[in-house]
Amino acid sequence: MLNGSLNKDVSEKQSLGMRCLWSLLLCALVGFFASSCEEQKEHTAPAVNPADSVAMMTSYGINTLISDSGVMKYRIIAERWEVNEVLNPPRWIFRRGLFLQQFDEKFHTETYIQCDTAYYYTVQKLWHLMGNVNVRTTDGLRFSSEELFWDQNRHELYSNKFSHLVTPERELQGAYFTSDERMTHYKVTNTKGSFQSEDALNKKEDKNNNEKADSAASPKRAPAQPQPKK
Repeated sequence: MLNGSLNKDVSEKQSLGMRCLWSLLLCALVGFFASSCEEQKEHTAPAVNPADSVAMMTSYGINTLISDSGVMKYRIIAERWEVNEVLNPPRWIFRRGLFLQQFDEKFHTETYIQCDTAYYYTVQKLWHLMGNVNVRTTDGLRFSSEELFWDQNRHELYSNKFSHLVTPERELQGAYFTSDERMTHYKVTNTKGSFQSEDALNKKEDKNNNEKADSAASPKRAPAQPQPKK
């Protein structure tokens, strides 16, 4: 009887020890997996910034003609031309300067435009020219400013920066400028400048006409001829 009791106590103690051991192992495994899950990090790339979007086309040394509805509108000369359709709104980018030659319906040159930087928004058909903007027409008009917009849908040019305009008849400068595409009808507000008045032009024309009339009325003097020596 005594041996049986001792064997029973030993078995119970061994069983209790095994249960404790399994409990410790289970706790250790749970702690290990928990710590492993906490240390895991999801490797994801940062969101793409629209300003960092890559252009779908970048060209260098550009000299090309641009047409609209089958009609040649202008020539583009640029050192670098980027076409980016990812940015909103989509645009062409000229970071290293732009020279633009505009044509009329008969492919005759009308205007020359030059600037340091230019953006063309393809959906709005809007040019944004910046830095040393210079415009020259075949009629002798010269325009300069630090910024100029060209809205091809509305067929107008405008600037909210200080602008300087020179024509054969006048010279104007002001804080706001607007004009048609051909620079034939323009307006400069907050202006100061000088130009010849109509009366002054009429007086000048009358003076020229009078001088011509006097010259025609007086007999012309025959040029002197060398006389033979006696």
